[in-house]
Amino acid sequence: MAGSKTGSDSSPATEAVTDDSAAGGRTPEANADGPSETARHRVLGAVERRSLPALAVASVALLVVMFYYPVATVFVDAVLVEGRATFQVFWAILTDPFYFGELARLLAGENPLAVAKTVLSPERRLGIVGFTAYQAALSTLVSVVVGIPLAYLLARYEFPGRQTIRSLTILPFVLPSIMVAVGFFATFGANGTLNAALGTVGLGPLDLLPSLEAIVVAHAFYNAPLVARITTAAWESVDASAVETARSLGASPFRAFRDVVWPQVYPAVLMSAALTFVFTFGTFPIVLALGGFELATVEVFVYQLIRDLNYAEGAALALVELAISLSLLYAYLRYEAAHTVQSGGARPQERRPLWPPSRSLRDLLPRVGLAAYAVVALVLFAAPIASMVYASVSGPSGLTLDHYRFLVERQTTGASFQVRPWPAVRNSLLFGVAALAVALPMGVVVSVLTTRDYRGRKLVDTVAMAPLSVSGIIVGLGLLRGLVFGVEIGGWRIAVGGALAIVAAHAVAGYPFVVRIVAPGLESLDRRLVESARALGAPRARALLDIELPLVWPAVVAGAAFAFALSVGEFSATAVLASGTGQYTMPIAIERFIGRRLGPATAMGVVLLVVTSVSFLLIDRLGGDRVGL
Repeated sequence: MAGSKTGSDSSPATEAVTDDSAAGGRTPEANADGPSETARHRVLGAVERRSLPALAVASVALLVVMFYYPVATVFVDAVLVEGRATFQVFWAILTDPFYFGELARLLAGENPLAVAKTVLSPERRLGIVGFTAYQAALSTLVSVVVGIPLAYLLARYEFPGRQTIRSLTILPFVLPSIMVAVGFFATFGANGTLNAALGTVGLGPLDLLPSLEAIVVAHAFYNAPLVARITTAAWESVDASAVETARSLGASPFRAFRDVVWPQVYPAVLMSAALTFVFTFGTFPIVLALGGFELATVEVFVYQLIRDLNYAEGAALALVELAISLSLLYAYLRYEAAHTVQSGGARPQERRPLWPPSRSLRDLLPRVGLAAYAVVALVLFAAPIASMVYASVSGPSGLTLDHYRFLVERQTTGASFQVRPWPAVRNSLLFGVAALAVALPMGVVVSVLTTRDYRGRKLVDTVAMAPLSVSGIIVGLGLLRGLVFGVEIGGWRIAVGGALAIVAAHAVAGYPFVVRIVAPGLESLDRRLVESARALGAPRARALLDIELPLVWPAVVAGAAFAFALSVGEFSATAVLASGTGQYTMPIAIERFIGRRLGPATAMGVVLLVVTSVSFLLIDRLGGDRVGL
């Protein structure tokens, strides 16, 4: 019979059905227990059958409360001024040269010829929005230039440590941006390791902060690995037989690359470049730390407007930024859908050994180039972290623990209004655990919803992934104006505390990554296992718990690690919600210290690095054996 178990022949699906039959009162043995027991089993069976739809409804409700309602509140703040609907605030921003530069003059109705003359002159103004796009374009260019050689190295060569380097390309997703900013301060600041190294060889110090160059390099630290990760996957999927055919017909290596390899790789390059531009267009912590208000982007000005309690203008400017980002992303996705080259069934090219070295010129030149690239990558990726650690234990007279002693003294003797280390660490961990408790179930449920075949699946996927496209500043502003300030319902004013709002913001930021990691695993499962279990009577929720989730458990654990690490390092929304409260976290403490003393900021950065890394590894060791996006 289907419900029996005979030795090792029983499958997970059969075991699930056997357990379910016993729990659901479907067998005579179960019915023999009496009417009350049978009724209890029927109730349990009904609960199991309805649990997944109930979880789906609960996840949608949480998404509405934590994300869509707050974002809608930002829209209302932008168009409803003093109880009157108006687009005056939007129009004032669009026609203000401070924000839109020379384009604002055109929108204001000035003579196009006069505006064109100014655009071509040295006196032209980009405006805040124009400067934001300019630094995003430079950051994208540098990220692509640095990322593509890494992708080529990983895709075309075999060498010891290759898989480790490929795995390390995921680190920027979990390293807090404010910590990276501290690392760049420690490297390129006036008293940083770069100037110290230049001083040892008799060269004068360089004044690199604040500067646009530092912002661009810091963005490349984050986004070049993203470019490499996406492009490597495309490069590895290039059909080797097509390349071999081109070479056998007389094509030179360059011609084969241009006509065969590049058409299959460039869509991935464009995708990574588009994502990089969107991410750097909405940048906040790195620009705030490395550029300040001298090189402010749209996000920095939104933050300043909120601090000045100018919510209407801040909301309108945030929505202008959101409209630009979403338009750029949508335009590329349409292009990518029409031009992506399908490579189904392709035979990947064999990787050439990078070691031991060959004496042929054909192999020597790439190795020289890769060695030069390794030096650049070492300076770009390893130096900021190493400099931060070194700066935390060094002072004018050499190695010292004074910066860590400062943190201890601030904890024990600091005034109540000052940022103290232990509350920052405690809050970060508590917020991380609470956000994980919300983000992980939501992410798993949404993963199930987005991997099933039904009408409206694409709409559900788009609605669920919307938080990836909305900046933390907008989410934080919406939560502040909507839930923290409170909403009146039936004469009652309902409000939540700042801590709950921070947890909601962190959960909104983390759960899409759970979906991005878990959903591919669910989609690749053998559907026959689930179909067999369902055909034999297992409820949908039971099949999910007993069959699907155990098979994708490593992905679930990896998603949990990402959600927790992202919460610990989240800065943008927390900076809005924690302003004026005692709910500060480690990233907030670092930002406060940077403005006063770099030493304590680097020490706090090391604490954040240790907490993030240990937490990520501990969660991953609970059951994950892979991490990927």
